[in-house]
Amino acid sequence: MTELRQNLITRNWVVIATERSKRPNQFSKDRTDTVPLPAYRADCPFCQGNEHLTGIERARLCDERGWRVRSVLNKYPAFSPEGELPERREHSMFRSMSGVGFHEVVIEHPRHNVTLAKLPINDVANVLRMYRQRYADMRRDPRISAIIIFKNHGKTAGTSLEHPHSQIAATPIVPYQLRLRTREAIRHFDDHGECLFCRTLYEELESQERIVWESQHFVAFVPYAALSPFHLWIFPRRHVSSFENVTEEEIVDLAGNLKTVLSKLYVGLNDPDYNYTIRSIPTDEYKTGYFHWYLAIVPRVSLTAGFEMGSGMFINTALPEESAEFLRSIETTKIEN
Repeated sequence: MTELRQNLITRNWVVIATERSKRPNQFSKDRTDTVPLPAYRADCPFCQGNEHLTGIERARLCDERGWRVRSVLNKYPAFSPEGELPERREHSMFRSMSGVGFHEVVIEHPRHNVTLAKLPINDVANVLRMYRQRYADMRRDPRISAIIIFKNHGKTAGTSLEHPHSQIAATPIVPYQLRLRTREAIRHFDDHGECLFCRTLYEELESQERIVWESQHFVAFVPYAALSPFHLWIFPRRHVSSFENVTEEEIVDLAGNLKTVLSKLYVGLNDPDYNYTIRSIPTDEYKTGYFHWYLAIVPRVSLTAGFEMGSGMFINTALPEESAEFLRSIETTKIEN
């Protein structure tokens, strides 16, 4: 018989399909036709030497070798930085507003053929430093209500360019999904006087069944009611609501934790497509006792279909405990770019 589990942070009910569950290694992607990428492509706007092909640069991090990470305006932005604080327009049942905000691309490395899973920890830390810098700059804009940091890796995850990159979008409204999670966090805090995320982390550390990797400041685990196979969360041990408040010591530690987890996915599932996002508090709230920022990773190793669309529920064909055990067993010491 299947089992239904509820994710208390998202409020989603998940069907854990035990009768048709796959072994963890059966989710490995077939990449027999993969062609190795070059370190440089003349037509790639993100490669070093092609800086004139990108949008307006907003920030860069450099060392003696030149730039290591750049943030540039997205060539096809979902939001535009031009304009005043937008007003909502309503006509009968129809509501709209101007798409004022920011949409930037973070170019993660000068080389075309690298991936975060195989980069040195300091290079991964540089990407996180750029996230923090641009997050802080965007949050100060009074037009901004929420900031979403995300990465699409691979075609099925939505990427259109090979060069390693991620994106930052700052919106004039709080997305409904984030609003719902914030409300649930407030409800739990009011009922129990504690942070729901801190309690979740405590319980996961107590059970140890779904822990994938622990470092000094962060814990990576497969949630009890993971929405999909190998769905991962990386929680900071320290309670902090806004990603902007992550310290330099935590940045370096998160870089090591993120690299380790992505390396385990790279080796164990043969470099699967994935999305990750940093979930942080809406900008006007900033510091709270009830919200706890975190990083979510969703490997694209299964498909959603009619049931998910029709019910809003998810079917997970991988037991979270087995997924975590499998990832813990993966050795990544020989990964290099």
